[in-house]
Amino acid sequence: MGHNAIDAEIAACDARSLQATQAGTQAFARLLKLAEERDSGQIPRIARFLAATYNGLAFPFDLFELRAVDIAISNDMLCCLDALRWGRADLHTLIPDGDARVRAVIERWGLNWPEGE
Repeated sequence: MGHNAIDAEIAACDARSLQATQAGTQAFARLLKLAEERDSGQIPRIARFLAATYNGLAFPFDLFELRAVDIAISNDMLCCLDALRWGRADLHTLIPDGDARVRAVIERWGLNWPEGE
C-alpha cells in the first residue's frame, strides 16, 4: 500500500469517526432528554443505557434491551454505540453539563453505584 493510499484510508477513517461522533452526540442528547423528562416503561432502559455509556464497569448493559424499546430509541442507542466504537470522545463530555446530567439520571432512576465508587 503506497503513501497516497494510506493517507486516503486515514482521511476516510477520520471522516467516518467525525460523522459517527456527531450522530452519536445528537442521539445521546435525545436519549438524555427522554431520561430527564419522561416516565414511561422504556425510560428505565434508556437510563441504564446512558449509565453504561458513562461507566460500563459500574453499569453493565444487556444488549438484548435494544429489542425492548421503540425503533427510534434503539436507533439512537446504536448511533451512540457507533460513536463509542470510533472512540473520539465520551459522549457525555460533548453535551452541555453532560456529566452532571448523566449523574442526575443515574440517581433519578435508582441505579446503584458499586461499593466504593
